[in-house]
Amino acid sequence: MFKKEHLSNGVPVVMEALKNMRSVVVGLWVKVGSRNEPSEKNGISHFLEHMFFKGTRKRTAKDIAFETDSLGGELNAFTSRETTTFYIKVLDEFLEKGLELLSDVFLNSLFPEEDIEKEKKIIKEEIKMVEDTPDDYIHDLFNQTIWGHSGIGQPVLGRRETIRIFTRDDLMAHIRKYYGVKDIVISCAGNFDHMHLMALLNKNLGNLRRGSEPERGAPPGFQSTMHVFSKQLSEAHLCLGFKGIHHASKDRYSLFTLNTILGAGVSSRLFQEIREKRGLAYAIYSFIASYSDTGLWGIYAGVSRKKVREVIELILQEMHHLKDTITESELQRAKNQLKGNIILGLESTSSRMNNIARQEIYHGRYFSPKEIMDEVDSITLKQIKDLAELIIRKDLLALTIYGPVQEESLKGILDEKGP
Repeated sequence: MFKKEHLSNGVPVVMEALKNMRSVVVGLWVKVGSRNEPSEKNGISHFLEHMFFKGTRKRTAKDIAFETDSLGGELNAFTSRETTTFYIKVLDEFLEKGLELLSDVFLNSLFPEEDIEKEKKIIKEEIKMVEDTPDDYIHDLFNQTIWGHSGIGQPVLGRRETIRIFTRDDLMAHIRKYYGVKDIVISCAGNFDHMHLMALLNKNLGNLRRGSEPERGAPPGFQSTMHVFSKQLSEAHLCLGFKGIHHASKDRYSLFTLNTILGAGVSSRLFQEIREKRGLAYAIYSFIASYSDTGLWGIYAGVSRKKVREVIELILQEMHHLKDTITESELQRAKNQLKGNIILGLESTSSRMNNIARQEIYHGRYFSPKEIMDEVDSITLKQIKDLAELIIRKDLLALTIYGPVQEESLKGILDEKGP
């Protein structure tokens, strides 16, 4: 059962009680991520997320780690381009202890100077790890190609040159600016009594009064361009995509369905045509990246250097003909696949907590699984054909390649087979 209430300080709390579960997870969502950072402070949201776990007034970093394990729980955090999230997952019997621990970390962290310098080294190693994983790194390069070197185009981890100069004052300024009551959403899912939970939340977090200066800015422009990042790798990695839609768009379920048909799963068109029929790639898939005010619909493929041009042409050809070749039976199969993926994706308390938090942040309301299923069922063939025609446009197309490829070898590629 879903409920929404507010703490005494006005922070919204979204809750989904699941009585057949033994776990409970509480998340503190802050509406700030890498897109909010000035270029010279790129990476500070993620860096700060790490620093919250380095000790509080009454717990050392070791105490935090040992206490989490003694509860059999999971205390962690993650940063995206638009949010920073801190959460704890415990057995329902340890909710009170777990919530006190999470609140202590969130409200009373000390950010010691010596740990800041140590963490800089750790984050730099994390950046190296991503750069050594080309099928991950290509997505950062693709975002940079489309959105530029600021805002959404910035990497979540930041850059070596920005991380090197972070100070404790920078971290505290970021908290003062973005960690106010108007920028926080609390989300909880699992086995709990909602009155008891609200009492615990008010006790631990109800006094939070930090100021806040949220800056959202104008939607970024989509740069329709090609960029090749040449590097000697065993294969080339490419991302190709079109401007998509924002999180709350009325067309979001139509795009999910289109994405399912094009490249989500082993029965999708791209997987069947490029991998199964032609053997040109081991990994190929399409994906959606949506934000509060814009979005991206993209395709990733890892291919042999000699096959890059052929694969790009096949992808563009498939997308160009998409709106004219989708059938009712294909649409129904995609709907069934999408509904199954959505429901299976909500089978853990963690996924439920994430889901209701994002609904509150991007929609300001709750959508039940039944509402979502009904939305998917209502999609018509005309809707997805119209959406395909609206999105698949040559003037809103971008391409990024990372690997042993020279840009000269791909001259005119986006014009030859493009829609």
